[in-house]
Formats: sequence, C-alpha cells, structure tokens
Amino acid sequence: MSAPVLGRLVGAGKEAEVFEYGTNVVKLYKPTAPKRSAFREAAALALVESLELPTPAIFGVVQIDARWGIVMARADGPSFADTVARQPALLPAYLREMASLHVRIHGHLATHFASLTARLAANIRRAETVLGDTRQRRLLDGLTALPEGRQLCHGDFHPFNILGPPGGALVIDWLDACSGTPAADVCRSYVLMSSLDIDLAAVYVAAYAEVTATTRHEIFRWLPFIAAARLAEGVPDEVDALLEIVDRGEGFMP
Repeated sequence: MSAPVLGRLVGAGKEAEVFEYGTNVVKLYKPTAPKRSAFREAAALALVESLELPTPAIFGVVQIDARWGIVMARADGPSFADTVARQPALLPAYLREMASLHVRIHGHLATHFASLTARLAANIRRAETVLGDTRQRRLLDGLTALPEGRQLCHGDFHPFNILGPPGGALVIDWLDACSGTPAADVCRSYVLMSSLDIDLAAVYVAAYAEVTATTRHEIFRWLPFIAAARLAEGVPDEVDALLEIVDRGEGFMP
C-alpha cells in the first residue's frame, strides 16, 4: 500500500509543522531537528494514550524527504486560544476547563518519563552564557531544595495546545512531557503564557489554584528556575523579561 500524500498545512510551530496525511495528520519536525525528537514524542504519546488521557492516537513515525515526523489522528476544532480570542466571554469557562485538563494529567504517575528537575538543571547549564556563572550556580543550588515529584507533567501546556470544545478537547504537543511536581508544570504554563498575555497567565494560575487548593507560593517558588531554563530555548525576545524574573528570586510572586 502506498503512503498517503502530504496534504495542506494545518498548523505550525517553532519546531514542527502539521500537515493533512490521508485521513490523519503528520507532524513533521523541521529538517534541522534530530531524528530522536520524533521518536521521543511518539513514545510519549503512546504512553499518554495508554493512560486514556485526551490526546490524539499515535500511529507511527515516518520520514518524508529529510524530515522525521509522527502520524496521528486528527484533532479537529480550533485551539482554546483562538476560540477565546474570538469570543472573550467564554474565557472563564475555558480557563476552568483548561485547569481541569491539567489536573487530570497530573493525576497520573510518570513512571517512564524523564525528570522535570533534571531537565531544568540541564537547561540552566545550557544558558550559562546568558545567566553568567554566579546566577547559574545560585539557581542550580536552589533547585536541589525543591521537591522532585513523580506526577505526569505536560511541559508545554498552554491554550494553543488544547484543541476542540470543552468536554471534547484534545491536548497536543507532548514532546516535553516529564515526571515532576504539578506546581512546576503550572509555573511553566505561566511563563509560556505570560510572554503573550501576562494578565491571562496570572488568571490561569488562579484558576488552577482554585481547582486544586494549591497555593500561589507552591507554584511561584519555581518561577526563577523555570524562567532561567526557558533561556536555553532560543527566545531572544523574552530574554530581558526572563532575566528580570530570575533576578527577583524565589520570593517573587507576580
């Protein structure tokens, strides 16, 4: 049987593009991305799918020209971000649903996933040029005092990665899934969302805290470490804001 023909582009991000692929879709990483990225995300999706979490079914890894990709079921519907941009009155309901989905993810142990704190430490080391030696050592020492955690964390949880309506939404982009403390995963969402809308990011943290009784302190104590690790991700437009967070230290709460 011949492979499906690559169809129209249906989504694009910094690391990959999503195309129609027969009745499914294929997420193709950029040509510069390593082969392991596709296999790592495919493995993560297979594990998440086995937990019966709301995510597209995974069908395999393919190579198309010089690019590696993942074939998966199509997730129909606009993202939460696109929906609330068009209908702002829906924002409270969508944030509550987003928090509920996040809690559902955190309800599972992440036995086969890499450590979130180990990933943070690795990225903080990679960001040494921006951070400088003194900041880097302070951050790495402080990170050792934070709880390791064993819960499933998405690692890239924000409104653009949730597709469809409340009650039928699917969570996509699991490349950064890891094992850690839910509060750290929520703090990561705050950092990602605040680069676009800092007020919305703060409201999301409040929505999650309300659903779980997690305190703002538990979430924001991770802030300098999450911000510092973000510096290793090639985000030049965010450097000044991230360094300001880092320099405010652990006691800072937005």
